[in-house]
Amino acid sequence: MIQSKQQPSTPAPAEFSVKAIFPVLLALISGMLLVMLDSTIMNVAVPHLEKTFSTSLKTIQWAITGYTLALSVVIPLAGWFSDRFTAKRVFLASIVLFTFGSLLCSLAQTPSQLIVFRIFQGLGGGMVAPIGMAMSFTIAPPEKRGSIMGILGLPMLVAPFLGPVLSGWLLEYTSWHWIFRINVPIGIIALIIGIQCLPASNKGSRTKLDLWGMLLSPLAFSGLVYAVHRGGTDGWGDMYTVITLITSLVLLALFIFVELRQEKPLLELRSFRSLEFTKGVILTWIHQIALFGSILLIPLFLQQVRGYSSFESGLLVIPQAIFSFVGMQIGGKMFDKYGARPVAFAGLSLLAASLYLLSGMQSDTSVYWMMSYFAMMGLGQGLTMMQLGTHVMKSAPKNLISRVTPLTASAQQIVGSFAVTIMSGLLSSNIANHRSHVQKDAAGEVIQAMISGFHDTFLFSSTLAFCGVIISLFLRRN
Repeated sequence: MIQSKQQPSTPAPAEFSVKAIFPVLLALISGMLLVMLDSTIMNVAVPHLEKTFSTSLKTIQWAITGYTLALSVVIPLAGWFSDRFTAKRVFLASIVLFTFGSLLCSLAQTPSQLIVFRIFQGLGGGMVAPIGMAMSFTIAPPEKRGSIMGILGLPMLVAPFLGPVLSGWLLEYTSWHWIFRINVPIGIIALIIGIQCLPASNKGSRTKLDLWGMLLSPLAFSGLVYAVHRGGTDGWGDMYTVITLITSLVLLALFIFVELRQEKPLLELRSFRSLEFTKGVILTWIHQIALFGSILLIPLFLQQVRGYSSFESGLLVIPQAIFSFVGMQIGGKMFDKYGARPVAFAGLSLLAASLYLLSGMQSDTSVYWMMSYFAMMGLGQGLTMMQLGTHVMKSAPKNLISRVTPLTASAQQIVGSFAVTIMSGLLSSNIANHRSHVQKDAAGEVIQAMISGFHDTFLFSSTLAFCGVIISLFLRRN
C-alpha cells in the first residue's frame, strides 16, 4: 500500500499586537510631545516675556513667528532627509538640535537673541512630526492603522492643556527660563528611548535632491506664513504685506509647476490626482481652521471675559483633553472597521454643535456647563483629527508616504497660521463693531460688546465645521 505524504501545514501568521510595537510608539510620542508642548508653553508666556525684556508685544511675537517660519523651511525637506540618511537618524538628530536650541533660548539676554535661538529651535524640531507620522504608518498593518494613529495622536491632545498649565505654574513659581529648560530633560529622555526602541532603518538611498524645490519651497511657505502673520498684526492694507503675499503666491505657483515636472520631487504633489486624497486634505483644512481658531478663542474668553488666570484656564480645559483621548481611541477602532466617512461625520457634527453652544456663553454661564461644552468639542476633535490624517495617508500611494507627510505637514503649518490669524482678526473686528454702538461710559455694555464679539466668532467656526459635516458625506466608503 502506498501511503500518501502529508503536506506540511503552513503556519498561521502571527496576530498583530500593539504591545509589540509599543516601545516604538513610545519613542515617537516622546519626541513629538517635546516639540508640541513647547509651542503651547511659549504662547502663554508671551505677556510675561514682554515685561521681562521690556519690549513691545510686536517684537516678542517674533519669537513665535520666527519659530513658525523655521518650521515652514525644514518640513518640506523631511522626506528627502529621511530617504537620504534614514528616518531614525534624522528623527534623533532633530531631537538633539531642538533640545540644544531650547537650552540656548533659556540663556537669551535680549529679545534678538531669543528670536534667533527660537529660529534654531524650529529648524531642529520641524522634522520630528512628519517623520514620526511616516514611521508609525509603516510599522502598522493597514487594518490597524486607525488604532495606531489614535495612540500616536496623544501628544496633540496633551500639549494644548498641559502646556498652559505647566507654563502658568513655571512662570508663577520659578522663572521664565524654565519654560525652555524643561525641554532639556524631556529631550534627553526622548533621545535615549529613541536610540533604544526605534527600529534600525536600512541604509539611506542616494536620492537626488530636488534643488529647485529646495530653493522655492522655503521661500514660498515661509513667505506665506510671514504675510499672514503681518496681515493679522499690521492689517491687510499695508503695501509691504500685499507685496509679500503676492510674491509668495507667485513663488508657490512656480514651485507647483516645477514639482509636477520633477521625476523625484521634494513634495509629491501628484498625490492630489487622487480625488479621495484631495477630499481628505480639504476636509482636514476645514477641521483645522474651525478647531485651531476655537482653541485660541477659549483661553481668551476665559481670561478676558471671565477673569481667570492662565493656570486656571488650563485647568478648565482638561475635560477637552480627556474626551479627546477617549474620542481618539473610539475613532481609531471605528475607522479600522467602518472607514473615514462615519467617523468624520460624527466628529465634525459634535464639533459644530459644541461651537454653536460656545457661541451662547455669557459672563455668568456655569463653569460646569462650559466644561461640558469643552468636553463635547474634545470628543469631536478626538474622533476626527487623527482619523482624517490616516485617511489622507491611506489614499496616497504607499511608496510615497515619506514624501506625503512633509506635504501635509507643510500645508497644515500654513493653514494653522491662517486659522489663528483669521480667527484673531475676526474676533477683533467683531468686538470693534459691537463697541461702536456702545456709549464710552457704559462699562457693562462694553463687556457685553466683547461677549457679542466672541459669540459671532464662535458662530463662524460652527458654520465652518458644519460645512465639513456636509463634505464628510462624500468620503469614500470603507
